[in-house]
Amino acid sequence: MRLATEPYLSQVRRWPPFGRHILAQFDGESIVVYQAYRPAIGHFAASQGYFGGEFRLTRMSWIKPNFLWMMYRSGWGTKAGQEVILAVRLWRSAFDEILAAAVPSSFAPQLYSTRSAWQRHVKQSSVRLQWDPARHPSGAKLERRAIQLGLRGEVLARYAQDWVLDIEDISEFVAQQYEFVRAQDWESLQTPTEYVYPGIGNRE
Repeated sequence: MRLATEPYLSQVRRWPPFGRHILAQFDGESIVVYQAYRPAIGHFAASQGYFGGEFRLTRMSWIKPNFLWMMYRSGWGTKAGQEVILAVRLWRSAFDEILAAAVPSSFAPQLYSTRSAWQRHVKQSSVRLQWDPARHPSGAKLERRAIQLGLRGEVLARYAQDWVLDIEDISEFVAQQYEFVRAQDWESLQTPTEYVYPGIGNRE
């Protein structure tokens, strides 16, 4: 597997316990986000290196930089239609462009003077931003918040084919780690290496 991993317990000591933070695996040029799909879509993407086939550009598609939030959402790859877990490596410049275009899914008075102004931005934007409770491997809520980004329209089209550097099917790794989760063996659990993403990633 190309994705870098570390023991969960060694990572959790350095992660912020609360607040809004993007935890992600990244380097100077790229960042990893996660998605879960049914086999027809997931296997096509992993084998071809882009999203096509049965992938629909007409629907909003959500990307998640935090592995454990993706695990909570997909039930560690056990939920119907989310059996194939993908680690998608993007250009970091593209991810920053996505963040810059994002509009919160709910009204944020600190960002918009009126609800109608926010609604106008929602209609015009191709990116939704949502902060949800981060999750322990067991699924329990944490004080920290994790980000997910919904893509549609032109941004989704560029994500699907132009911005992808690599797509890796990590379903086997997920299944192996889920066995430790089910046993509550946190000492054996490995998760992708993640640090707090700097700069605009921590804005509202």
